[in-house]
Amino acid sequence: MEFKILVVDDEKNQREILGKFLESRDYRVFLADSGEKALEIIKKQSVDIVITDMKMGGMSGKDLLLEVKKMNPILPVIVITAFGRVEDAVDVMRYGAADYITKPVNLQELLIKLRKELERAVISKENEQLRKEIIDKSISEKIITKNEKMLQILNVAYRAAKTDAPVLILGESGTGKELLAKTIHELSERRNHPFVPVNCAALNLGVLESELFGHEKGAFTGAVSTKKGRFELAENGTLFLDEIGDVPLEVQVKLLRVLQEREIERVGGTKKIPVNFRLICATNRNLQKEIEENKFREDLFYRINVITLELPPLRERKEDLPLLIDYFLNKWSNHYGIDVKGFTRDAYTKLLSYHYPGNIRELGNIIQRAVVLARGEYIDFVDLAGDQVNLESKTNSDITFEPGDISLPEAVEKVERKMIIKALEKANNVQTKAAELLGISERNLRYKMMKYNLKK
Repeated sequence: MEFKILVVDDEKNQREILGKFLESRDYRVFLADSGEKALEIIKKQSVDIVITDMKMGGMSGKDLLLEVKKMNPILPVIVITAFGRVEDAVDVMRYGAADYITKPVNLQELLIKLRKELERAVISKENEQLRKEIIDKSISEKIITKNEKMLQILNVAYRAAKTDAPVLILGESGTGKELLAKTIHELSERRNHPFVPVNCAALNLGVLESELFGHEKGAFTGAVSTKKGRFELAENGTLFLDEIGDVPLEVQVKLLRVLQEREIERVGGTKKIPVNFRLICATNRNLQKEIEENKFREDLFYRINVITLELPPLRERKEDLPLLIDYFLNKWSNHYGIDVKGFTRDAYTKLLSYHYPGNIRELGNIIQRAVVLARGEYIDFVDLAGDQVNLESKTNSDITFEPGDISLPEAVEKVERKMIIKALEKANNVQTKAAELLGISERNLRYKMMKYNLKK
């Protein structure tokens, strides 16, 4: 791809140095000596990124940033600021800058930051294409999200679906692991063949072995006829092993052999039967820990862990809550034929603030129950409350303030500081992971850590 970069600086030497450097790296460069001229270029050219000096005569870099965000909110802007003016950097990041760099400009550092932002732009375009692909295949209502992390997961899932590579889906209970597995199957070349799910945690050793491999007549008491197992039933299709972490070691050995040789033997039989299937596994367990405790075979782990997709819990997908609430409301009101138009403000606020330990499955159950028990056209908080759930329970923060006790900016800073500390603790001080938990960039996290004087 040919990327277009706009360099804005009222100092001619600085502007031309940056322009020539970027052109030598095969970027198409536009130069502007003022914010006003930069806006004219943006109106005429579809630029991919803007690099602007902070201090300029006339329109400042910050003012240009604000105008750019009005015109195109997703256009990345990198700001060049004077050395030591960290407060300027924090300020422009607050207003939407993608990153900043200090003077004198280190050209290699700028190139690294530039490539990082352009990679994000490519992913954003791929995600948009993914949305179109999902809509074209009439499965858009199955994966409901606008969360950036979820879109990236779907991006990988879409590409993995075009192959037969084994997929391992990780995530807490209720996050939609089986739904994602079905989506991969429906996007694959095997979509016209069976999707066969197996809940490994629900079956004991003897039953699980029979379910997977099938059995011959007379293989054990009660085996009155020959039965095909799930491997055979998934012929040319997809076999989904849910809760793979609960499979006993004895079955893990046989499963590994099937994956290596692509043939099975039914329980009580001696004939080798060839099988052709695509394998997708899922678990809410930490398989690395299970391996260390000798509860899961390492060689099997590497067989099933070719493509890994880790679904975030619902509490990390807050922007998806309104979409999911509307989806389940329509689903259950149509299913039961009950005319429910929506929620009262109190009920809706509680749904948005609850932390959902049971994830999407719990949200669906809460709304299903509320639709059934609704006393009118609008679901009130009393329709949500009950013995099954406690929507009054505390969420991520136990900090509360009363108006007059503290100013709003101070309250926001206190909550923000505490959330950053908790995220760093949860991520074992890995800043990249902490930033993901907070839903911000790693660079933004560093600014905030500096702002609140937080050290690892």
